[in-house]
Amino acid sequence: MHSNLPFISHNYTSHHDGPRLIITAAVHGNEICGIHAIRRIMTELEQGSLVLQRGSLTLVPITNPLAYKLGQRAGERNLNRNLSPTNTPQDFEDHIANWLCPLLAQHDVLLDLHSFQAPGQAFVFIGPPDNQGQLEPFAQATAEQELAKRLGVSRVVDGWLATYALGVERRRQQWPNPDERQAQLNTDTRYGIGTTEYMRQQGGWAVTLECGQHADPQAPEVAYRAIRHTLAHLQMIDAPPPAIVPTECLSLYEVTDKADDGDHFTRSWTSFDPVQKGELIGQRADGSPIVASDAGRIVFPNPRAQAGQEWFYLARESGRLTT
Repeated sequence: MHSNLPFISHNYTSHHDGPRLIITAAVHGNEICGIHAIRRIMTELEQGSLVLQRGSLTLVPITNPLAYKLGQRAGERNLNRNLSPTNTPQDFEDHIANWLCPLLAQHDVLLDLHSFQAPGQAFVFIGPPDNQGQLEPFAQATAEQELAKRLGVSRVVDGWLATYALGVERRRQQWPNPDERQAQLNTDTRYGIGTTEYMRQQGGWAVTLECGQHADPQAPEVAYRAIRHTLAHLQMIDAPPPAIVPTECLSLYEVTDKADDGDHFTRSWTSFDPVQKGELIGQRADGSPIVASDAGRIVFPNPRAQAGQEWFYLARESGRLTT
């Protein structure tokens, strides 16, 4: 019934060789700040006030057209989880993946524009340090770090996939033989693979910019500024190098799922609110407390989370990016 919704990208290619950059927005349909920013950039490119000097730029303003049409986070499932091509698509997001993944693989760099549910300041997600491990081997951490420091935000977060792996392992212990499609996805070892993780698997590098709360009127400007800074940093446009912003770096270390619709927070949390070890964060439906396992910050607290989905994350200070 959704087969009439097309997948659309726009490509601008210079006469001169350079990086192949792709910028995506609305991977989640209710995160629209990146749409406005990308369309503003497209207008500048088409009117000639912004000129691509080198390389290739691909813009995807609406990555998930079904979720965008519905005005919600997902269409039939979360596109930014279990992202990979499949010969047996089961939902609309699988069809997106079959179009999007080859497109990502054609590029060197990805800037993915998002926003979040609870109030909070913009920040950027980067991948792991260089490593040869099994979970997410990587060799371009420096490139991601250098871009992250120039996007105009003062906080960087890493540890995404490692934290997801721990969360998935807990789910697999709770639901060893899930029958429902969503439960099968939630317990898949590839659950944490989204756009940036897939990009790294293909030999590229990527950052996710969380531009602020969904309805923050400044979020589109944060996204627009980041696009311009990325183009300047990669020397794809004729512009001064973007300034380095003093940056705090945090690492995710724990994700807590909502187990029941009756689970609730004991206060209104904002992303990056500090928490002390043992501090009460919320309560389960049966009254049992949820407390912080260590001192740090709470990230992405989502009172609207569905049962079986991630509810909030915990992060602590990292030794990376001390500039």
